[in-house]
Amino acid sequence: MKRYIRIHPEDNVIVAIDRLSKGEKLPVDGREVAVREEIPAGHKMALKAFAPGEHIIKYGYPVGHARQPIPCGAWVNEHNIKTNLEGLLDYTYQPRQKPVLHRKQSLTFQGYRRKNGEAGIRNELWIIPTVGCVNGIVQQLAERLRTETKGIGMDAIVAFPHNYGCSQLGDDHENTRKILRNMATHPNAGAVLVVGLGCENNQPDAFREFLGDYDTERIRFMVTQEVEDELETGMGILRELYAVASKDKRTAIPLSELKVGLKCGGSDGFSGITANPLLGVFSDFLVAQEGTTVLTETPEMFGAETLLMNRCISREVFDMTVSLINSFKAYFIANNQPVYENPSPGNRAGGISTLEEKSLGCTQKSGTSAVRDVLMYGDRLKTSGLNLLNAPGNDLVASTALASSGCHIVLFTTGRGTPFGTFVPTMKIATHTGLSDRKPGWIDFNAGSLLEGEPMEALCHRFIRFVIDTASGVSLTKNEQNGYREMAIFKSGVTL
Repeated sequence: MKRYIRIHPEDNVIVAIDRLSKGEKLPVDGREVAVREEIPAGHKMALKAFAPGEHIIKYGYPVGHARQPIPCGAWVNEHNIKTNLEGLLDYTYQPRQKPVLHRKQSLTFQGYRRKNGEAGIRNELWIIPTVGCVNGIVQQLAERLRTETKGIGMDAIVAFPHNYGCSQLGDDHENTRKILRNMATHPNAGAVLVVGLGCENNQPDAFREFLGDYDTERIRFMVTQEVEDELETGMGILRELYAVASKDKRTAIPLSELKVGLKCGGSDGFSGITANPLLGVFSDFLVAQEGTTVLTETPEMFGAETLLMNRCISREVFDMTVSLINSFKAYFIANNQPVYENPSPGNRAGGISTLEEKSLGCTQKSGTSAVRDVLMYGDRLKTSGLNLLNAPGNDLVASTALASSGCHIVLFTTGRGTPFGTFVPTMKIATHTGLSDRKPGWIDFNAGSLLEGEPMEALCHRFIRFVIDTASGVSLTKNEQNGYREMAIFKSGVTL
């Protein structure tokens, strides 16, 4: 088995596959490079002596510069490398479209066709509060219905408590309304009970109008201040919803209707080598089937944004991408926070030293397809193909935003591991076999076999089948099996 990876021929660092020992000699390009100190797996080792200010090259691009002299064979980490990024930038549109690498196939998944023509991959009954004041009530209602029905006939019965819906102003209030609207009308829900208090900012009557044209048989409302016994009344409504939705059956849906969110979290030095490139190949495949993928985590595009901008299908989409990037930088600046205060402690422990290094790995999830549209936070998908979505890097907030945009499932790569799930299936893909072996209760699929010699084509073939089976309900994601179902709304302003 190889001891290291040199990702790009122009890289002046290598990545250790296993821990490298001091004094070990590695053959690199016909010469031997002596390891000067112990280097953990996933971390970088210098292939040359760096003077202060010299670029560190990984993925074929600069990921920062040397803070101090770095000897050949030394460990390159956050202590001796510094980001090259700073401030707002001007960008020039230089379109570079790549050919489609996958052929269109007549593939389907088994899903649920909804009355409005949309398709879902789950048939669940959701209880959604308009405001956090009724969180306890919705949780009790979900538990009572699960006990009464034993879940028979539904894929899941879930309440989604949150902290918002009142004491919010401006964009925060609208963010809450949009996310809750998109949840209530999501095709993975066969039925929804919206539970309000009655005096909140997010007034139930106004929220009902905000839903637009919706299936009144499948989406019902209860205002707790207006009923004598909210649990008895709620259970009555839930029984009616259950009676309707539990009769739904799966049917063949073209793969072109599948919508997939792309996310990473707890990333490590292998993320940009195994799991993220796997998602990139999968994204290109699904786009070739006329399906839809969505890349988010705007701050984790910083440093790799020009690669996305130059793949924009038009000047209009390029301009929207520039606005996406610079508006999020302006958000940091407006709050007197450093724009490039990233990676996290876990990222650094896993081998990621700068934001551009993280971003160059992160954006590989988008493959090579053209960027066809850009969504603001709370927007819903309207264009098939690869989309960009404005949301922060926070795992639960970003995953909730992906689900809210209309994604049926979130594909989530991780090198450190995480158990959570949002309100759609949240599939965890490990970057290395060690994590997959150590956390089988969290991890759904192991991309670490790439480090062990499995060809990308074979791995992607297995992964495509696994995603289709999961979408078809043949298997549940680990977060579904564990009952880890959560949501979080992006907040940036004043709380009254």
